[in-house]
Amino acid sequence: MIPWPDEAMASIDVVGSPASQEAPSKNRFVPEVVNLWDLRNYGFKTTVPTYEVLETVCIIHPGIHLASCLGSYEQHSRRKKKNEAPSIYFLTVGEHGIVRIWSSKGAACLFEQQSSDATVSSDKDDSRRGFTAAVVLPLDQGLLCVTADQQFLVYSPMQSLEEKLELNLSKRLVGYNEEIVDMKFLGEEEHFLAVATNLEQVRVYDLESMSCSYVLAGHTDIVTGSKDNNVRLWEQESRSCIGVGTGHMGAVGAVAFSKKRRNFLLAVVGVEFGWSLSEDADQAINLKARAVVAAHDKDINSLAVSPNDNLVCSGSQDRTACLWRLPDLVSVVVLKGHKRGIWSVEFSPVDQCVITASSDKTVKIWAISDGTCLKTFEGHTSSVLRALFLTRGTQFVSCGADGLVKLWAVRTNECIATYDQHDDKVWALTIGKKTEMLATGGSDAVINLWHDSTAADKEEAFHREEEMVLKGQEMENALSDADYTKAIQIAFELRRPHKLFDMFAELCRKRNAEKQMEKAIPALGKEEFRLLFEYLREWNTKPKLCHVAQFVLFQVFNVLPPTEIIKISGVVIELETDVRELKDEPVMHSDDKNSNEEPLVESATENVRTL
Repeated sequence: MIPWPDEAMASIDVVGSPASQEAPSKNRFVPEVVNLWDLRNYGFKTTVPTYEVLETVCIIHPGIHLASCLGSYEQHSRRKKKNEAPSIYFLTVGEHGIVRIWSSKGAACLFEQQSSDATVSSDKDDSRRGFTAAVVLPLDQGLLCVTADQQFLVYSPMQSLEEKLELNLSKRLVGYNEEIVDMKFLGEEEHFLAVATNLEQVRVYDLESMSCSYVLAGHTDIVTGSKDNNVRLWEQESRSCIGVGTGHMGAVGAVAFSKKRRNFLLAVVGVEFGWSLSEDADQAINLKARAVVAAHDKDINSLAVSPNDNLVCSGSQDRTACLWRLPDLVSVVVLKGHKRGIWSVEFSPVDQCVITASSDKTVKIWAISDGTCLKTFEGHTSSVLRALFLTRGTQFVSCGADGLVKLWAVRTNECIATYDQHDDKVWALTIGKKTEMLATGGSDAVINLWHDSTAADKEEAFHREEEMVLKGQEMENALSDADYTKAIQIAFELRRPHKLFDMFAELCRKRNAEKQMEKAIPALGKEEFRLLFEYLREWNTKPKLCHVAQFVLFQVFNVLPPTEIIKISGVVIELETDVRELKDEPVMHSDDKNSNEEPLVESATENVRTL
């Protein structure tokens, strides 16, 4: 037994290749280097400096696609002297967030990523986020890297025309979003969702695969109106920043685009906001302020531009919302009525009104003409953070610090539905203009996608009603043909006890009633028998209906043996109903009302007692 050297005791993650006699490892006490070991004599061979704190060292085995993309791997492996161990390739990842590939021969770095996909921020030491792990996927599926902010990056290796290795990011899976502060649908078909968190990046998700398609990085705090006092304008197709607004004296708390012309944006800086104009979006430009106004006494939380680009509304912590005329930012009217700060403002897409959401737990709708409060909606148990119109202004949806999402009807002031799918504050709310989708996100780092099923529900209700009409007509046709067996079954399907009673009452007056009942009763299933006992219990409590109930009860016990009736209890127990209670209750009413009735009813009562 050969003892392992003391130097190896300071190393972890020793990985080896079955085709090689060398193994690389990380060093616990010197994390910036990789140690190479000779597996033949268990001795230390050399040290490879990487100049970054390493997290993972991974062998690249011969024969896989990643190794073949390195080009001259096989040639390097065969160039060895007698009794010389073949060289190996290994990759390293660490705090810099880049992938490096090394050769054990000469400790040479063969490949290094030009930029990091882990979105490393080098400006703040406490926010450095590189790779924490990496593994070569089996079956040539590529390379999987894990970032410090819980992202899974899948790289597909390929060889360029210059026979150089390239690692293309094929998929990004986000495991944790941090606190979500805002989101918007993107694209002509709105297949993408841009999400802003308390990180310094915007993550754009593909709604079909729910993978993160790409990341917009450029701010040093929060995008895209940011705490770094900058405003950035991004182009979706090129995924690049095409405009930067600098010179602000404070954090940018809200931004808003024009609705029609798409040639200006508004940005809030503390209590002031200005109008920035972009004349050429083909190249990166410096956004210039066209107008600046001191709008509120406290911070502005929200901005909204009217559908015709003539007005802008600002909501502030000073409990007011102000309407301004564009482009000169002239004050039009001040909306006063909230008891606490306003978190959200939005124009109606159809009517001349504005909706505001406030920390006083209310949502208000205001008239643009004179600033009067038209409606007030109460129902949230905490601050209302966002409110947006939908279905052409006839409804709106709100979300709050209580984690609830509520759907409201504007005309009736009623809360139509409440959805509890978040565990913390719901800061972000956006509605698709073309797709019938709604997205919410909040402090619980969860993104929920909602689909507007109003049209589908109406269509389903219409088809259900149409089917009920057809079934009802089929039942009437069966009665016309004196087919009571079919008519009774349809009455049970439609849950029509009154129609069912009329059928039984009509059968009571017929001479061949027993024969008809002998055909109809055995055709019923267990669920129909359970419903029948419920109906009989109700009918038997009413003097005008009890005689028909006794007639049906007698026929049931006359046709079915007690053993068959007892089997119904299996279904009833599953439905949390005691069938024996249902069968015993008609007996009590039978004894009270029919103790001196004809032998037919007495016989039926006696049968129940026997059970």
